[in-house]
Amino acid sequence: MVLFAALIAGSFSLGRLALPYIAPVPLNAIRFIMAALAMGAIAFGLRRQPVTMPAAPWRFLITGGLMAVYFVSMFVALTMTSPVATSAVFTLTPILTAFFGYFIVGQRLTPLMAISLIFAGFGSIWVIFRGDLQAILGFDVGAGELIYFGGCIAHAIYTPLLRRFNRGEPLVVLTFFNVAATALWVTLAAAPDLAQIDFLALPPVVWLVLAYLAIFPTATTFFLVQFASVTLPASKVMAYGYLVPVFVILYEGLLGNGWVSLSVLAGALVTVLGLVVLYFTADKRPG
Repeated sequence: MVLFAALIAGSFSLGRLALPYIAPVPLNAIRFIMAALAMGAIAFGLRRQPVTMPAAPWRFLITGGLMAVYFVSMFVALTMTSPVATSAVFTLTPILTAFFGYFIVGQRLTPLMAISLIFAGFGSIWVIFRGDLQAILGFDVGAGELIYFGGCIAHAIYTPLLRRFNRGEPLVVLTFFNVAATALWVTLAAAPDLAQIDFLALPPVVWLVLAYLAIFPTATTFFLVQFASVTLPASKVMAYGYLVPVFVILYEGLLGNGWVSLSVLAGALVTVLGLVVLYFTADKRPG
């Protein structure tokens, strides 16, 4: 999940390079189609898994639909509010995941795990708002934030459902069907925009960005979350998302875009310490 956070963070800087040439929702549709093709080649080509319809395929329509809601709501929200505001809303996801994890798969939080989640969340919020207390206090909840909050609820339900719906299939097969189902839903949402795109006129940078997004922050991270969801409590899985702003700070500094203040670095350290405590806490599994 640390690798998951590092790959997701890398998409922020690269993703901006493509947005002047293609809208966010069709960008994500193409990204998921490419990711599904890549995972299909890995699962049924390199790994030689049998090409058969899995049992209860409705599982993937549900999980893929939840992820489609999350991604579409995120980009709709970004047209109505700032990335800072949406990032602040995302910090609610681990707590929401812990809540749904209890009802869906019976996972319980120990007091120490709950404190660690809250501790890491506060550190993440401090990082997102660049250590500006006035900016935190002045956070205005509008329509965009509410739309993205709905997407975060979908993401919070998705993670424990991966464990609930797991029927022992190979992880590469599960990942393929989850990515393919998400691609189906996002493509349906993006269909009007996709029909108007002149794909031959897109500059090479768009295809380079799409290749990165499809392979690393999409296909690879779906596999990582799928793997983590069957070995870790859902709340722990999503908690590592708090590290995304920390990696963004690191990447932006290494790329020469400037380093953050010591106050913001202190917030990043708080997040890391909270996750270190969470890592060493015992899992409270059902039964």
